[in-house]
Amino acid sequence: GVEVTAAGIRVWGATTEGVFRGLTTLRQLIAVHGADIPCQRIVDGPRFAWRGLSFDVVRTFHPPETVRRVIDMCALYKLNVLHLHLTDDQGWRFEVAARPELIKFGSLGAMADRPGGYYTPLELADLNRYAEERFVTLVPEIDFPGHTGAVSRAYPELTTELPGIPLPNGGTLEFHSLDPADPEVWTFVEDVVDAVIPQFPRSAYLHIGGDEAWGMSDEAHAAFVRRAAELVRAKGKRVVGWQEIARADVDQADLTQYWLDVQDIDAISERPEVPEFLIDHLAKARHDVPKALARGGKLLVSATTYLYFDRPHAASSTDPEQEETRARVGLRAYPPATIQDGVDWDPVANTPGVTSDDQLAGVEAAIWCETVTSRDDLEFLLLPRLPGAAEKAWSHTTPTTWPTYATHLAAQAPTWHRRGWTYFKSSEIDWP
Repeated sequence: GVEVTAAGIRVWGATTEGVFRGLTTLRQLIAVHGADIPCQRIVDGPRFAWRGLSFDVVRTFHPPETVRRVIDMCALYKLNVLHLHLTDDQGWRFEVAARPELIKFGSLGAMADRPGGYYTPLELADLNRYAEERFVTLVPEIDFPGHTGAVSRAYPELTTELPGIPLPNGGTLEFHSLDPADPEVWTFVEDVVDAVIPQFPRSAYLHIGGDEAWGMSDEAHAAFVRRAAELVRAKGKRVVGWQEIARADVDQADLTQYWLDVQDIDAISERPEVPEFLIDHLAKARHDVPKALARGGKLLVSATTYLYFDRPHAASSTDPEQEETRARVGLRAYPPATIQDGVDWDPVANTPGVTSDDQLAGVEAAIWCETVTSRDDLEFLLLPRLPGAAEKAWSHTTPTTWPTYATHLAAQAPTWHRRGWTYFKSSEIDWP
């Protein structure tokens, strides 16, 4: 809690983390009011236990210094999870001693011609320690059985290459997957799980991906997810996966990360250029959340419409020099979004089938890096969106009106300036 009186300011909490969050509240009050903080008493706690950001470090590799900056952003807005998307078609970002080829081939590059890289065990230990000091937990994701192009380059004998889809630019969208019927695949999966768990000692969870396993049969995908989840549980970790894991009838305790919301399913499915395989995938996605809820499982809300920060910015910038960046950064498959769009919603009211906070584990925004070419691009998409996601994850109260929220958000800009963070100067907000 925080109490401001004429005699002074008192911050208290039942735990060290509680005091840390109280001091963060005080910092926000100072940002808004300066030295003239009104007398008040604030006693609160988070609406949801999981308040996170999913961070794609594969399509663009972000060095440890950038990860630390993102951890600082999370801590400033009371987010307590940074979910690192460590593996995908474009790269592999951590060491597996039993599988050295993963780094030999998987760290060579990223999307387009961007430089590659990976995190050494020492770098991950430092990042975990840095995050722990700020009450942020790093949660690792190993994405399989799809999104395994990097595995295919390192160990082609382990993956099944499925028929590709021609792209308008003349290239081909290739699909690779891990076959659950191949015993060698499970030796590989266990090697990977055994390697990643000790490199993220504070995380109770291991994210197993499970999304977009295009080209696999429903039966093969479900078989893989079930066995991978069993393996992770056997290693003493809890399971979280993208919403497609609901098709595998996973355990009630496993978290289902809801991302494909109906608004985007409808918008994408209606486009004439969308291939049949994707329309089929989207049709199945409509049933994922009902399946998870029917099992009594909890959802981690990452709905694309409100929480995918790789959408283009819809409003213009008050800084004309940012307009080139705005035209370039953000995935064009998604309609542009305003900053207000990220605030005018509710995790329960806007999640199909959900009627109570008890059905949700939390809220997690996501930043994917297909269009991100630098740290500045990354921060341009994160700010000023991140505080809006944090507001939805923390606040129990009736939503603040947009004008009030916009005023409070504008007051954050001096803090971002002092820290050297790039941010999008949306024309929706009267920046100082």
